Amino acid sequence: MSAEAAASAPATASGGAPLLALENVTTYYGQMRILEGISLEVKAGELVCLLGGNASGKSTTLKTILGIVRPRSGRVLLDGEEVNDLSVPHRIARGLAIVPENRRLFGQLTVRENLELGATLRKGEDLTEDYERVYQLFPRVHERLKQLAGTLSGGEQQMVAIGRALMSRPRLLLMDEPSMGLSPALVQQNFQIIKQVHETGVAMLMVEQNANMALSIADRGYVLATGELVLADTAANLLASDDLKRAYLGR
Repeated sequence: MSAEAAASAPATASGGAPLLALENVTTYYGQMRILEGISLEVKAGELVCLLGGNASGKSTTLKTILGIVRPRSGRVLLDGEEVNDLSVPHRIARGLAIVPENRRLFGQLTVRENLELGATLRKGEDLTEDYERVYQLFPRVHERLKQLAGTLSGGEQQMVAIGRALMSRPRLLLMDEPSMGLSPALVQQNFQIIKQVHETGVAMLMVEQNANMALSIADRGYVLATGELVLADTAANLLASDDLKRAYLGR
């Protein structure tokens, strides 16, 4: 797919309205343009990856979705409703959750306490089923509940970070560079964890530099370069694309 086609008509899955859509979003930091006319979407049950090198605008895209950064122009929509003026907590309450770059656990708190923080907006609710869901997905987390999060291995920390995000019962899970800082063996394990979580029905938008690994488990992908969308297609087509190799893998 050409850059022009990607920018004007983002790839979509068949059927249903998107959980998330960005429409011609342009974002600035001060006077510096970071994103230019970005349009993408994620539908229920999809795993979509957003690829690109350093300073391509991937993390800014996530911050724009969450409301940490407000677009200069364009729209962010959740379930078809514009949320440009909504705060971060209000967007999270509508079903967003994030696994941040480098996990960002509270190292001096226990694993259990970190999980509890993921349900901050659900005070007063019965969380029993949510804990059990996390324990079933990650038996290792269950074994480490009383351990300080900062003493866990990198792979274990990622499990806790994902579990913490799942405690809010998200409909769309944002993941920021999940392979960053992990050894090659842990990267492989980490993507298997992500695939496992996705198979439970949670939609995902994953920002990642490791294109081959991300596309191996994704349904679709978008590629950013210097703040502009340059490719958008199914994961299988992107993996086989010479355009991707030229624009991204061969950099």
